[in-house]
Amino acid sequence: MTLKLKTFIISLILTFLFAIAGGIVTYVGMPGFEAAQQPPLSPPAFLFPIVWTLLFAIMAFGAAVVYDSENKNAPKAMFVYTVQLTMNFWWCVLFFGFKLYLAAFIWLILLWIAVLVMIIIFTKINKLAGLLQIFYLLWLTFAAYLNLGVWLLNR
Repeated sequence: MTLKLKTFIISLILTFLFAIAGGIVTYVGMPGFEAAQQPPLSPPAFLFPIVWTLLFAIMAFGAAVVYDSENKNAPKAMFVYTVQLTMNFWWCVLFFGFKLYLAAFIWLILLWIAVLVMIIIFTKINKLAGLLQIFYLLWLTFAAYLNLGVWLLNR
């Protein structure tokens, strides 16, 4: 595995631009979310930015490794990576911005599928880059539970 520091830094910057954009939408919508009834197992609010920061860093690392691989499928992998980052941002808009909890849940299922596709493509290019994304998929699964719970409890 070869990873150029420059590629990793660029990947971090680009990935965290999406994270910051989603974070702004989330921050603005947080009072409404905190006022909503929460399902059991909802973690404390301070945990979310910690987990998301780690997940975005792992995503950026995986993307940088795949990009530097010079594999013929790397452009396709980067396209899927960008699509799922974009979908992640729009989930924040649906959930926190517009409080469209059911639409956000459906969108999250589509995001989950996009991340699964990304994992499959990443793994074919670099096993570690793909397997690291499983943490993201697991968190999205938990987020789907929370999203569904918020919708059911607040409709």
